[in-house]
Amino acid sequence: MNPPQMKNLTLLLLLLLLFSLHLTSVLSWKKDEFRNCNQTPFCKRARSRKPAPSSLIATHVSLSDGELVAKITNRRDDQIKPLILSLSAYQDGILRLKIDEDPSSIPPPPKKRFEVPDVVVPEFASKKLWLQKLDTKTLDGDSSPSSIVYLNEEYDAVLRHEPFEIYVRDKSSGKRVISLNSHGLFDFEQLKHKKPKSDQEEEKHDHDQYQDDDQDHDQEQVKEEKDEDEDWAERFRSHTDSRPYGPQSISFDVSFYGADFVYGIPERATSFALKPTRGPGLEDHSEPYRLFNLDVFEYVHDAPFGLYGSIPFMISHGKSHGTSGFFWLNAAEMQIDVLTAGWDADSGISLPSDRSRIDTLWMSEAGIVDAFFFVGPKPKDVVRQYTSVTGTPAMPQLFATAYHQCRWNYRDEEDVENVDAKFDENNIPYDVLWLDIEHTDGKRYFTWDRAMFPHPEEMQNKLAAKGRHMVTIVDPHTKRDDGYFLHKEATQKGYYVKDANGNDFDGWCWPGSSSYPDTLNPEIRSWWADRFSYENYVGSTPSLYIWNDMNEPSVFNGPELTMPRDALHYGGVEHRELHNVYGYYFHMATADGLQKRGNGKDRPFVLSRAIFAGSQRHGAIWTGDNTAEWEHLRVSVPMILSLGLTGISFSGADVGGFFGNPEPELLVRWYQVGAFYPFFRAHAHHDTKRREPWLFGERNTELIRDAIHVRYMLLPYFYTLFREANTSGVPVVRPLWMEFPSEEATFNNDEAFMVGNSILVQGIYTERVKHASVYLPGKQSWYDLRTGTTYKGGMTHKLDISEDSIPAFQRAGTIIPRKDRFRRSSTQMVNDPYTLVIALNSSQAAEGELYVDDGKSFDFKNGAYIHRRFVFADGKLTSVNLAPTSPGNSRFSTSSVVERIILLGNASGPKRAHIESTNLNVDIELGPLWLQRGRGSGVVTIRKPGVRIADDWTIKIL
Repeated sequence: MNPPQMKNLTLLLLLLLLFSLHLTSVLSWKKDEFRNCNQTPFCKRARSRKPAPSSLIATHVSLSDGELVAKITNRRDDQIKPLILSLSAYQDGILRLKIDEDPSSIPPPPKKRFEVPDVVVPEFASKKLWLQKLDTKTLDGDSSPSSIVYLNEEYDAVLRHEPFEIYVRDKSSGKRVISLNSHGLFDFEQLKHKKPKSDQEEEKHDHDQYQDDDQDHDQEQVKEEKDEDEDWAERFRSHTDSRPYGPQSISFDVSFYGADFVYGIPERATSFALKPTRGPGLEDHSEPYRLFNLDVFEYVHDAPFGLYGSIPFMISHGKSHGTSGFFWLNAAEMQIDVLTAGWDADSGISLPSDRSRIDTLWMSEAGIVDAFFFVGPKPKDVVRQYTSVTGTPAMPQLFATAYHQCRWNYRDEEDVENVDAKFDENNIPYDVLWLDIEHTDGKRYFTWDRAMFPHPEEMQNKLAAKGRHMVTIVDPHTKRDDGYFLHKEATQKGYYVKDANGNDFDGWCWPGSSSYPDTLNPEIRSWWADRFSYENYVGSTPSLYIWNDMNEPSVFNGPELTMPRDALHYGGVEHRELHNVYGYYFHMATADGLQKRGNGKDRPFVLSRAIFAGSQRHGAIWTGDNTAEWEHLRVSVPMILSLGLTGISFSGADVGGFFGNPEPELLVRWYQVGAFYPFFRAHAHHDTKRREPWLFGERNTELIRDAIHVRYMLLPYFYTLFREANTSGVPVVRPLWMEFPSEEATFNNDEAFMVGNSILVQGIYTERVKHASVYLPGKQSWYDLRTGTTYKGGMTHKLDISEDSIPAFQRAGTIIPRKDRFRRSSTQMVNDPYTLVIALNSSQAAEGELYVDDGKSFDFKNGAYIHRRFVFADGKLTSVNLAPTSPGNSRFSTSSVVERIILLGNASGPKRAHIESTNLNVDIELGPLWLQRGRGSGVVTIRKPGVRIADDWTIKIL
């Protein structure tokens, strides 16, 4: 065997070894593959500090460029260089705090610390309130002055000078809402130069001479020398990452007042309300919530361990204050403790105790303090405030809100054709068929395996003829193959992330030896976007969309299966500083590419696994590699609720579980819950048995078909909710307390959820269940979504459970738009008539909305849409236009009409209805609530009123 063959064989064996190790981790999540807090130096240091009055003081407080500016100094150590602080106020009660090193200090910092770009939306700057005067005075109970910053008519912000503290308070009562550094835990490790060895030796010699007089200090000296060594490198298992600027972590405490629970900081598989991680009554080794994007195979449920995405945004909610939020714009690894009451008992610190309070500790490896305080006070206020900073969710295409069918992998074009035909044969609608990594030529993205997929354009066009679409996968790891066009061009242009020595970073992933585009660089993002043109992505068509996986980034032979922290990005930024935002920029570039290929007319659809704050602007996400277990079905709900609360409205979990083989009952229950996920996709690992909906017997096929049909019937309602999210940030799927903020029974309920403001869904998470307890909040009634049966609000009901469905209810006082005709795809439903389901409250009133546009373009931004409000009151149903009518706006029209109007809870027994616009009377009859199989007892139905959804009209019940 010649040397080149030996080299190739060695590389092949190494690749197989790495893959076997990686796949072994698939079979069982290995906790020791990943760091805990004690193995993470900055976390261990921050957790070791005790609460105490702060030694920091704010000096040189003044106004500059409409902001409060100050210096933060340490009164106990004047050798520590001051930090610079700015406080700025924005419309809607938002406070922004920035703290950084002072570039004018002597000596200056060795480099500029990383500030995360392109997350705060550009229009947010225009909402800044320019502060005109500085109000500085000594507040009651304080011995030093404070400076007060105006936020709005109800709230202001206070900078306490000594000790340094910041808090937001209610003006009228003086009660606090959120505070920072109330427990004196603020710490900011400043960058430093590594001194030459000669200087180190001289310092060591002087130290040794000093220590000679007291040999008892030898052990302490050894420890100091070891700590000094750890300043410049950190080790985990077999990996060592250099730290050329020494430790640079930041930590501080944040307190939420009037809070009963805190939520958010996804992504993790745990309860919706965040459990405490430190304090009395908890084990000493309990872990903080970790925010560090990682490729975690077969993750465990009910753990604080971070998964594929990181959004450092926390929301508090309680009965006494309401809702508030705190967001730290920082892309480095973060760890967050939620502390139990009494954790600060020995601190000597006295804080207001008239209301409940939750204290938290925030710790990050690098970056700056760039923090936002949101005062609320209502749940939807906080979400609106947060998305005014990071952007509202993108408006998806209509097809993307329907059902998706995926597997790793559909083998070839014949497999695709057969699966597509089977959906039609079994009368099951679907909109998207997905292809995983095996469709490519040797894991080279933007290519096709021409043996298995010889005619990709024809394959896509066949699906498109039925109104269907295809999604292919494009990951960031680029195969290092000199014959691969993408690698060749990226290498020539210098577009890859570099290692610590300045060479193209070389890691291992699915293709073997791989490099990664440096998408922090706007030029490289633009280049990457161009790869999606029809000319560059040969075989792609307008009906093809994209899936970004492994973009944490995943590196099989890297520390914790990711990129080393000392890898280098554009502008000399270390990977440790931006790790959590790498996938965000990759997602952004891919979405930009799909938009560019359609000349800006086509809304992109890109699914991403890695996320950061602002990912909602670029597409959908899913919760990663879950397992076919009941507990994973259950935990999918709090995961999706947490994502929605933090801006990521378009999310879902793999229906059926990615790993393992679900029993038929579990699969059916998962479809029944998944039909209400914002993103509804079934997906499975290639080692699992095939699990298309028709493979589990006739009865289970019927049940799955029924669940998917429910989603398609409710598509008009879902699409309207996606538009609400796009304009306000309010999530499609939301916690009960977002709609019922004063009901304490909802605060810790994460088994049930609201779809919009009208539908409550209670999942079934245990096998062979015959009964379930469901809490229905509010003072008004609820109507069973399937039967129309009425249930009283404000109490728990014990319900009989059948295999047919899970408990779901329509809220009294709401109107839901549906489409009841069954088609092959959502595209074929566009011109179908509507059904309006009116659930009357105790006042015999209800209202709801419907939003319609062309379902694909950006014309809606120019006013090309229909937005109606339906109001039922005093025996009349009225359709009111909510869309602007200013001249110059684009127009959207449809011939769709209302085919049925269903009245639930009508007390008068009506016989006829009068349509005022046409002066016609139509009969009222009893009909089924659901047309399929005539389901449900007879309900009051107005058939074929024939009114157009685009018009103003009134229908009077006679």
